[in-house]
This record gives sequence, C-alpha cells and structure tokens, in this order.
Amino acid sequence: AGTRWRDRTPEPAEPALRRLSHYLLAHYQKGTRPVRDWRTTTNVAIDLMVYAILSVDEKNQVLTTYIWYRQHWTDEFLRWDPARFDNLTQISLPAESIWVPDILINEFVDVGKSPHVPYVYVGHRGEVQNLKPIQVMTACSLDIYSFPFDVQNCSLTFTSWLHHIRDINLSLWRQPELVKFDRSVFMNQGEWELLYVLSRFQEFSVKSSDSYAEMKFYVVIRRRPLFYTVSLLLPSIFLMVMDIVGFYLPPNSGERVSFKITLLLGYSVFLIIVSDTLPATAVGTPLIGIYFVVCMALLVISLTETILIVRLVHKQDLQPHVPEWVKRLLLERATVLLCVRGGKMFGQSRARRSDVSREVEDADSAGK
Repeated sequence: AGTRWRDRTPEPAEPALRRLSHYLLAHYQKGTRPVRDWRTTTNVAIDLMVYAILSVDEKNQVLTTYIWYRQHWTDEFLRWDPARFDNLTQISLPAESIWVPDILINEFVDVGKSPHVPYVYVGHRGEVQNLKPIQVMTACSLDIYSFPFDVQNCSLTFTSWLHHIRDINLSLWRQPELVKFDRSVFMNQGEWELLYVLSRFQEFSVKSSDSYAEMKFYVVIRRRPLFYTVSLLLPSIFLMVMDIVGFYLPPNSGERVSFKITLLLGYSVFLIIVSDTLPATAVGTPLIGIYFVVCMALLVISLTETILIVRLVHKQDLQPHVPEWVKRLLLERATVLLCVRGGKMFGQSRARRSDVSREVEDADSAGK
C-alpha cells in the first residue's frame, strides 16, 4: 500500500490566474455602479492621443479621426490580496463581465470601423484600465473661407450619457501640457497636419436639472496648401499674366481677339476642373472661389476692351473729322490743367498735322 501511494503523482494546483478570475467574478454584479457607499462618486480619468486624420468632409461637415482612447477608474469590488494569489498584482478580465462607464462622444454622427478590444486590465487595489483604439466620425463646424490656408478646430466631448456628476465625475489622466503637444503616435503625413490638442473640463446642465461632467478635447489641425497652390493658384496666375502680355500684340494684326478668346476658353475649362476640388458648403464661399470669379471677370473685360480697340482701328476711316475747337481744348487747354509739359509742342504738332491734312485734301481734290 505504501508503494502504491508513493507511485501516485500529486494533482497539479489550479493556476493563480484562474483562481483569481473565479474569485473576482464569482459573485460580481456588473449591473450596478461598483461602490460600497452609494454616495461615493466614481471618478473616471480619460486620455486621448490622435493617431491619424483620416478625412475631412467639408460638404457634410464631418471629421474622421483615429484616436487612442484610455479610461481609468476604481472598482471597489475588484480587490484582492496578492499574497493569496502567487503575488499576482494585475489581471486582464473580459470587459463584458464587469461594470464599464457609459462615456460617449457627443459629436458622434456614425459608428466607425473600430477594432474590438474585449479585455481590460485590473489592479489588486481595484484600478481598472480600459485602453482601446477608436475610429471617430464626428460633426464639426468647418470654416473654409481661407481655403487652402485654413486651420480647423474640432471638439470631442466625452461625457456620461446617463449618470450625473454626483455619480460619475470626469478628470484628465495626464497634465494638459502633456496632452497639448503630444504627437508621438501621430503617423499621418497626408493633407492635414496636427497642431495641438487642447483639453478642458466643464459642467453641463439642461433646464436647471442635474449637472453632467464633460471633458472636451479640441483637435486643431491645419491643411497643407502646397498641392492646391501648385494645382490651383499658379495656373490661374499664369493665365492672367498671359492676358496682360496679350496687350503687346498690335491691334490691327487680328491675332489679339483670337488670343483673348483662347485664354477665356482655357480659363473656363480650368474652372470646370477646379469646381470638383473646391469644398462646397452652405455656410459660405471660400476666398479662392471669389478670386477665380474676379479673374474670370477681368478676362471678359479684357476681351471686351480688345474688341472695342480693334473696331476703332479698323473703322477710323469712317469716323468724322475731329472739330478744331476739340483739338484746341484737348491739346492746349487740357495740358495746362493736367500739368503736362510741352503744350506748345502739342500745338505745333497739331498745326503740322492740320497742314499735312490740308495738303492731302488738296491733292485728292486735284486728282479728282
């Protein structure tokens, strides 16, 4: 009998993680707030780090970001003595098995494609850490007046949807200075650049009812204008310069009108292409859109002026002769009023032109 007892191997003890998990969740009720005294306020510390700016929809006023979100609170029913469980001080538990605060973002407009993190970390003193990445699609009032040199300020407001401030209070996990200039995880090098993230705590109440705690994060981003400068502003400036250069063409050559019409058609095609790039909102028109309209109006005025000049050049033989009193008024009197020197020179040149015109008329009459 003793030999058989020595040959029998002892059964292994249950692992500490299983014993601790069973100890914590055996009689746990996740439907109630985890405090022993109902007057105790559950303080939830939150933190936010912007990972990427996915898209900015100016037409629908929607900002899509990818953030790393962290929560921290104390659960009075998840405490244990580490000496009883092999000096285990931290364990991961399913998030569906414990109480989790109902903190939402007020600006949510759609549920993003966020990965599901099923576990939370719990410390032996009851500290619960919930860390998860979230794709946030929020409403934001976008100001596109200075497009593409605009800076946008969008807020993310975290608050408990049901519990007032006496039950759940919010605080900031880190110092505001550390949150403001933390770009350690920002990995997006696209159109938008993250400037800083401001944080502010405030209380909110509706019609003198119970107050709710809110933690606001202001995400300030700036658009990188290099692409729009090269593709929008520079081509428009080049077309306007060519329009000015077109005035050096002689008006009697017949090429000035066709050149101006070609520029006008080219600018019209350019505006059709640009219309898909400019943000379309009902709030206001960007300043660059007004600039394009003014450039288009200047091209039309330039073409109209060119047509009038060409008509005057080709129809000058059909115009009646200028009366002598008009010549004297403009070439002699007006030069004194306008402080133009050489009034006598204008008068002498006018006399020579009149003598030449008389000689031409006498020659024509003699020839007839």
